[in-house]
Amino acid sequence: MRFIAFIFTILIPLLVTAQVGIGNDSPDTSSILDISSIEAGVLIPRMTTSQRNLINNPANGLIIYNTDSDQFQYNSNSNITPIWQAVDNSPTSTSNIGQSIKYSNTDTTTDVNLATAISAPLLGTLEWNDNTTLYTANTSTHEITINETGRYKVIVNIPLNTLGTSARMSPEIRIAIQGTEVGTFSSTGYMRNNSTNQKSSLHITEVLEITSGQSVSVSIFAGGTVNNSAINDVTIREAGSASIYIEKLM
Repeated sequence: MRFIAFIFTILIPLLVTAQVGIGNDSPDTSSILDISSIEAGVLIPRMTTSQRNLINNPANGLIIYNTDSDQFQYNSNSNITPIWQAVDNSPTSTSNIGQSIKYSNTDTTTDVNLATAISAPLLGTLEWNDNTTLYTANTSTHEITINETGRYKVIVNIPLNTLGTSARMSPEIRIAIQGTEVGTFSSTGYMRNNSTNQKSSLHITEVLEITSGQSVSVSIFAGGTVNNSAINDVTIREAGSASIYIEKLM
């Protein structure tokens, strides 16, 4: 009985007043919870992006700390279609939102219409790199390594040309992470030299979750029957006309 009376002694003031103070007896009247301390802080739930995405019906305004991107994040949308936004666009990491890298091609001779996929020769000229710690490039393998886990936009544009004699050529591209192709395809349809349809182009825009240390490249390959006797059937059209652009979103 004494225990029940003790519980009511604690709860009744909380029910009567709109504020709760922890570490202080006079919580601010504008707050529902006022925490004071000069020795410790407050820890909210910490989780990875995958764990965050498993939260069932996250409320609008729900806040968590994302350990993958080192960010406080909140759901700025409904519980049905949550959109997770960073509370601060300057996380405690080596990068900032919006930092990007862009390369364009110098190679215009490599045959990109092969039965076995190759890395598209896009890393010829560095247009810019906003953060050399975040992005490192291998121009020999045409791969860009991402050195911080997060969500990234990848844009690829490749104009093509053929002077070969094959009747039908249809190169395709797909983004590869650590050599494994992911996401959508882009295809030219048929290029036909004998019908003067010698030029085409490939374009992809993807948003991908990338883990620190993973590399990004662009696989390019023949989408149709390959004429094995043809040499340099399809090449990149001009130097500087093809490009890959990667931007950190969160």
